[in-house]
Amino acid sequence: MYGWLFASPWVIGLLLFFAVPLVSSLYFSFTTYSILQPGEFVGFRNYVELMADSVFWKSISNTVYFVVFFVPLSIFFGVALAMLLNMRVRGMAVYRTIFFLPTLVPAVAMAVLWMWLLNPGFGLVNGMLDVVGIQGPAWLGSETWSKPSLILMSLWGIGQSVVIYLAGLNDISPDYYEAGDIDGANWFHKMKSITLPLLTPVIFFNLVMGIIGAFQQFTLPYTMTGGRGTPADSMKFYVMYLYDNGFKFFKMGYASAMAWILFIIVMALTALIFYTSKKWVHYQGE
Repeated sequence: MYGWLFASPWVIGLLLFFAVPLVSSLYFSFTTYSILQPGEFVGFRNYVELMADSVFWKSISNTVYFVVFFVPLSIFFGVALAMLLNMRVRGMAVYRTIFFLPTLVPAVAMAVLWMWLLNPGFGLVNGMLDVVGIQGPAWLGSETWSKPSLILMSLWGIGQSVVIYLAGLNDISPDYYEAGDIDGANWFHKMKSITLPLLTPVIFFNLVMGIIGAFQQFTLPYTMTGGRGTPADSMKFYVMYLYDNGFKFFKMGYASAMAWILFIIVMALTALIFYTSKKWVHYQGE
């Protein structure tokens, strides 16, 4: 009884702020609920209409593009930076702080900063390219370069995952490296056969969290485009379109259907990663 009493704040919060909204959104996805009116039950009509919605497919395409390129790049650069920051170099605490600082910048402030940096007319990035004789692209004003620009901005804030990789590197027992030295392994062989295999549990965690976070990309593109997703809907991401339907067009039933489609996609990918992890994730002592 006392256990349930002390756990009751969490249990009540779970029911009120997670379980009830979750079940409610599932019901609303089968209705024409619009916040202002209760709506009526329409079965799978919202889902059928989504299949014929060109903006819906465009938002999926943009989001998948971001996930496919950002997640692997974030893992690659995250691991590389963590290995560099794990070296025994004087002043390493300062370097670690510098790489972590961008994660403390609010997303809206970061979006405003990068809008200035990537401005095609007076931005710092194109200014530096002009110095070496390269004409910079329009970046956020180009349909071709808008999503790569967003990926570049997002990679600037991978300091949090770098900290997790650093913790994983420090958790690897020195005995493995000593055994490698005895066998005559060089730096590359130790990285390939010791560091990366034993870091796979951390990579696995960041992979799952990275995919979940990337599919929910919202603040940066919404701030930079004023919610319009310009140019030519190239920055119209899935959650942005979901937000528009729910809170701009008041099509909450339609938005709830989108939310459940996103939930199914993320759950399916997460389940796939968990299933395949048995073949590539290695734990110490196994």
